[in-house]
Amino acid sequence: MPPEIITLGCRLNIAESEAIREMAAGQDDLIVVNSCAVTAQAVSQTRQAIRRARRANPQARIMVTGCGAQTEPQSFAAMAEVDGVIGNREKMEAASYLPASRHSASLKGSETPAYAGVTDGLYGAEKVKVSDIMAVRETTPHMASAFADHTRAFLEVQNGCDHRCTFCIIPYGRGNSRSVAAGAVVDKAKSLVDAGYREIVLTGVDVTSYGPDLPGSPSLGLLVERILKGVPDLPRLRLSSIDSVEIDERLFDLIAHEPRMMPHLHLSLQAGDDMILKRMKRRHSRADAIGIVERLKNARPAISIGADIIAGFPTEDEAMFANSLKLIEECHIVHGHIFPYSPRAGTPAARMPQVDHATIKARAAHLRAACEGQRKAWLASLIGTTQSVLVERSGMSGHAENFAPVRFDTPQRPTSIVSTTITGLEKNGLIAQEAGQ
Repeated sequence: MPPEIITLGCRLNIAESEAIREMAAGQDDLIVVNSCAVTAQAVSQTRQAIRRARRANPQARIMVTGCGAQTEPQSFAAMAEVDGVIGNREKMEAASYLPASRHSASLKGSETPAYAGVTDGLYGAEKVKVSDIMAVRETTPHMASAFADHTRAFLEVQNGCDHRCTFCIIPYGRGNSRSVAAGAVVDKAKSLVDAGYREIVLTGVDVTSYGPDLPGSPSLGLLVERILKGVPDLPRLRLSSIDSVEIDERLFDLIAHEPRMMPHLHLSLQAGDDMILKRMKRRHSRADAIGIVERLKNARPAISIGADIIAGFPTEDEAMFANSLKLIEECHIVHGHIFPYSPRAGTPAARMPQVDHATIKARAAHLRAACEGQRKAWLASLIGTTQSVLVERSGMSGHAENFAPVRFDTPQRPTSIVSTTITGLEKNGLIAQEAGQ
């Protein structure tokens, strides 16, 4: 039996959880909590998940891994519910999940573990196995991939981040940027298509930084080009969250003109005010964000835009917030991820003058409402159009190429790609019937 995996956070965590599930197969007494550290709330949610898991499974071994475990190992180790804490490097090692006696046996005759000297070892006097993530130079050999409803595969092509945004703790959880060789990515993509997956989503911590650490410094655009050429039977390729300022011309051209590249981008914008962007240490301006969306929309009008935006960043006044609010309309953001700012210890932003909690909460609500208004208008504009939809496991729903959620009026064959006519709206998406009915 597989272990139970509880996943919080990003698509990369989702992908890595699938690799963990395979590595720890057969350990039915094991629960792995793959944590997130992007906000203080995410860490709090991880703790809640651990406590729920212990109440529901008093005899299980509970291991905590992920970015929360990497950045706050001792705080998780101090929880009575936790049996072990595993760092982001160690979580891709099968031996990390073995019971104490089997783990010790697996190390006999082997090299000194990477975490030796950094902690006292997971199964020694301490229960922490977390090494220095900044010393990691390689990507995971597992090329982690995960599956959304058995139709869409998330494929890890990059890990870590070389940038130091003032609000972000993630580089300290993931380490410096490192890329997977293009040949290995293409081979993995082929195996996923052979296994029946019709759509692949390229994922990582900072996907658009792909390549400078590899021979020849290939770009993400070159990687996408190689996948499309090397895996001709792949009908749909999608990108996870990307940094708009790092879209190279080759990648732009593929997004704009290649029909197998899905017309949907999720941009890491974070704010719409230039002073706040500067204090965040972002590398783009408000004009840059608006400009790239205008270029994309002009080249491919069907493209849909998603974005991450932080509400209530330190020093944000009403005029600065208004600029972020206006950005939602100016960039046509229909897939909005709104994050109320919360300080992360050790980051420069945590030492800046803070916005009060009530104001942050109110601003987040305004941003969400603005995104919802854009989304409703966008979905309504799709009524009467023909959309190509990848059918998910239920046979009753799927996602269009622009990532609009679609519900069918009659069952469809799971994993098929069907041409549909959009006939109406419901609360969270579209209603469709097969084209020609």
